Amino acid sequence: QVQLVESGGDSVQPGGSLRLSCAASRYIVSSYCLGWARQAPGKEREGVAGIDSDGTTDYREYVKGRFTISKDKTDNTLVLQMNSLKPEDSAMYYCAAGPCSETRYWGPLSAKGYDSWGQGTQVTVSS
Repeated sequence: QVQLVESGGDSVQPGGSLRLSCAASRYIVSSYCLGWARQAPGKEREGVAGIDSDGTTDYREYVKGRFTISKDKTDNTLVLQMNSLKPEDSAMYYCAAGPCSETRYWGPLSAKGYDSWGQGTQVTVSS
């Protein structure tokens, strides 16, 4: 069973930055397609960034230029660097992993391609 453990969520002011991390096994980080999704109260979970096993990345339009997804193979973590945060970025953020055959079929920003999820980490952006 794939285990994903997120950390790094916090409360920040608008314009601030946060770095989310997701711990996983070396095999998962190297071989699976990975992504970050978020869910705000009353809304559906939505993928915001994805990274293929070949390193190709994709972002939801509203986070492009502000968020960066990356893999740190030295400590087997998936990272989401979030800059210029806005109040509308407030949500529970989830790390996800899935076979690349599925994420490529559904698209890296679709939750349908991922079959393993972390427990989530809360991000609140407020003045």
